[in-house]
Amino acid sequence: MSRTPDFLTQAHDERDPSPWLALYLDQSTPLPDNVKAAWLADSSSGSRQYLLPFLRPMARLAIILIQVVKLFVPRNWSHSMLLHRLLAWGLKRFVSPEANWLILRHFHLGSQVLAFIGRNSPVPVSTLPLAPADIDALKEEMFLKHDLNLFNFVIRLNKALRDRGVALCKAEKVDFSMIREPGLRLEDMPRSRLNFLDLQSAIELFTPLYQLMLTDNDFWRAANSLQLDETIGIYTATILAAPEHLILVNNKHPLVPLSTLRAGHRLVIHGLSTEMLHSLLRRMQAAQNAGEPETSLYEQPLA
Repeated sequence: MSRTPDFLTQAHDERDPSPWLALYLDQSTPLPDNVKAAWLADSSSGSRQYLLPFLRPMARLAIILIQVVKLFVPRNWSHSMLLHRLLAWGLKRFVSPEANWLILRHFHLGSQVLAFIGRNSPVPVSTLPLAPADIDALKEEMFLKHDLNLFNFVIRLNKALRDRGVALCKAEKVDFSMIREPGLRLEDMPRSRLNFLDLQSAIELFTPLYQLMLTDNDFWRAANSLQLDETIGIYTATILAAPEHLILVNNKHPLVPLSTLRAGHRLVIHGLSTEMLHSLLRRMQAAQNAGEPETSLYEQPLA
C-alpha cells in the first residue's frame, strides 16, 4: 500500500502552516490529487532537503569533467544498452516509489500528448508510443527512444504540413480518444528500505552517467529536447484554441539552446509540464463527454 504523505496527516497549525499542504490544496496547477500528493511527498522528503544541495554541484562538476574526457574518446563511443540497464537497476534499488511512479507515468503521458497532436492535425501523423509496464521495461533504451520520438515527431508533423501547404489550426471536432490514465499503480513500485532517493536527486545523479555513456549528439539532443516543451504546448493550444494554458508549459525558448549543466533541473520541469498538460487534456475530454463548455477547466475536479 502507498503511504499517505505526512503533510496530509498532520493537523493544520496557523502559527506554523505547512507549505506542502498549501501547494496540495491550491487549485491553480491542474494536477490530479494522487499525482500532486506523490509529487509533493517526493519533494518534501529528507533526501530532497538534505542530499540534493550536495549532489547538484557535484553532478554539474562531473558533467564538465566528462565533457573534457570525451574529447579524447571516439566521437561515436556509446553504450546505450548498458546505460539503460544501470538506470533500471538504480531506479529499482534506490529511488523512492513516488519518483519511480512519476518516471514511468511520464513515458505514457508523453506518448499520449504526441498522439493527440498527431491525430488532430490537419494532416494526421502517426506516432510511436512508449508505454513501459514496469521499471524493467526501461532497459529497452526507453529514455533514448523517448528523446528520438519527440524530435522525429516534430520533423514528421511539420514536413507533412509543409508538403500539403497547410498550417496547424483549431480542430473542428477534437479527438481525445487517446487520452487516458496509465495503468500504473504507485503501490506496485519497489519499496525497500533503500528506496529513499527523491526524483530530483536521482535525475542529478543519472545525468552525468547519461552523458558518459551516450554520444555527444545523443546527450545534447536529450538535454535540448526539453526546449520543445513550449513547442508541444503551442501545438496543443493551437488545436484547442486555448492559448491561455501555455503559461503552465515553460522550459525556455525552443530556439535558444541552454547549457547541459542545468539539464537535471529542467528535466524535472519537463516532467511536471507534461503532467499538467495531460491533466488539462483530461479535463477538456471530460467536459466534451459531458457536453459542457470547454473553457471551465479549473472548475472541473479530476479524479
